[in-house]
Amino acid sequence: MSDTPVIGVLALQGDVREHLIALASADALARPVRRPEELAEVDGLVVPGGESTTMSKLASLFGMLEPLRERVRDGMPVYGTCAGMILLADKILDPRSGQETIGGIDMIVRRNAFGRQNESFEAAVEIAGIEGGPVEGVFIRAPWVESVGAQAKVVAEHGGHIVAVRQGNALATSFHPELTGDHRVHALFVDMVRAVG
Repeated sequence: MSDTPVIGVLALQGDVREHLIALASADALARPVRRPEELAEVDGLVVPGGESTTMSKLASLFGMLEPLRERVRDGMPVYGTCAGMILLADKILDPRSGQETIGGIDMIVRRNAFGRQNESFEAAVEIAGIEGGPVEGVFIRAPWVESVGAQAKVVAEHGGHIVAVRQGNALATSFHPELTGDHRVHALFVDMVRAVG
């Protein structure tokens, strides 16, 4: 891998464009990923926010679920925001019928824990490993993490709830840093991808 890693954004549904822009500004070569052959060509992957049930069903429909699980198991760096956090959880507390996850982080996640769309909010969040003060977190129908296993490390909390977790090459946040113009979380992820290369 060169100094410019190729990072995909799972482009089945959700805020794909914003992640592509944030990754590009953090010095990665960013591209949308919809098919297993596109997944095979990236060094890391962002699983964006959106609707976790829909994304799970589309991943299954597009033949992406198993290839995603395999790449994550094999250590490909992956970063999930909001719905992406839900998809990276090993367990969902209140899954919708037929909802599956990619897994990769030993955590139990509660969907829509911070409330409905009209209860969305922004908050300053201190994230371990990110310099320069708190990042602005945009919480939109956001999940939170009920509990983590021994391998997972809590890297941020808000209001007494876990909102960011890291386990090995996997990172997940309840909130959307891609919507703020502050790309430090994406820069952290790009560094994670470089470290593997």
